[in-house]
Amino acid sequence: MRAAFENIPLQKGEQAFHVFRLAVPAFEFNWHYHPEYELTLIKSGMGKRMVGDSYAAFDSGDLVLTGSGLPHTWASEKKNNKKVVAEAVVIQFSANLFEPLLHFSEFKAIKKMLLQSNRGLAFSFDKETVALIESLPELNGAVRMATLLLILEKLASQKPEYLSSVEFVGMKGEANEKRINKICAYIQHHFNKPLQLEKVAAYIHLSPSAFCKFMKRASGKTFSDYVNDVRIAHACKLLTETDKPVRTIAFSCGFESLTYFNRVFLKKKHITPNMFRQKNS
Repeated sequence: MRAAFENIPLQKGEQAFHVFRLAVPAFEFNWHYHPEYELTLIKSGMGKRMVGDSYAAFDSGDLVLTGSGLPHTWASEKKNNKKVVAEAVVIQFSANLFEPLLHFSEFKAIKKMLLQSNRGLAFSFDKETVALIESLPELNGAVRMATLLLILEKLASQKPEYLSSVEFVGMKGEANEKRINKICAYIQHHFNKPLQLEKVAAYIHLSPSAFCKFMKRASGKTFSDYVNDVRIAHACKLLTETDKPVRTIAFSCGFESLTYFNRVFLKKKHITPNMFRQKNS
């Protein structure tokens, strides 16, 4: 079963890492991977958890750290209930976020844990750590970053359970990972401008045809489809956080035609931009 590549919109100049609350009727099966580390706390819900080649039951209090490129998903037991019964707090951060600090002895335990997370790590329930994780979405400024470090420090003091087998390789490979990260960073910084496949291919020293094959193999998507995903993700943010007209948002996200923007948005979100705004405002 092939995992889908997921883009995490960590944009330059914005917050250093991504944290959000998820509250849905059920966790849907979404077998995916991304270059970022991910710490997931299940507040409520039960079902099956897949991390690499690990397949196990999960329940409320499940706390797992997945490493860069490791496929994972949580899938709820199906119930005929439209009410929110599945809740989680998810923290996603780049492998580069703490890179300058990991060379110091004070961060030795965290560095070791991040390396071990390539197999997926399940942690035992700790009230203090869980309380810190649950508080994180509401924090701002340096306190937010300091709290994440404290969470990682507390987890690094535990003896976690390895989830995936040693033999599981995942979607990794240093050279490929660097290329994927370069492509993602380039698109994140230039999505609001015209993006030419040939120019991006040259940026990572590949021919256009080789780039197309690499992009498809790495992300499961074509270049244009991936770019549209990034643009639509940013458009969703603007639709929910601003009162800008849809036309203005479309052009500010790199779309050269409002008609094309509306068509792509409907395809990706199964709803029109205006309806999306009404639903999420």
